[in-house]
Amino acid sequence: MNEDARLVVWVRGRVQQVGFRWFTRANALEIGGLRGFALNLDDGRVQVVAEGPRENCHRLLDWLRSDDTPGHVDGVTEIWDTPRGGYEGFAIR
Repeated sequence: MNEDARLVVWVRGRVQQVGFRWFTRANALEIGGLRGFALNLDDGRVQVVAEGPRENCHRLLDWLRSDDTPGHVDGVTEIWDTPRGGYEGFAIR
């Protein structure tokens, strides 16, 4: 069950202007094997796209849902898909 996956997440709450994207990138890099990005959306949410081993994507998702994130997360919505590729590393956009 460690095949590669694509995880797309939308995080709601007070998640902008609190370093949320930076910490998301740092956690993705610490977990390892993940490529993608974290992006502030105009409606106040943060979108996170991560591709890599499914287990590592789950670890990032668990962190996004935890109390260890900066700011305050009110909710997390996720979609799983097959990887599309095209990411060099894990970026902040």
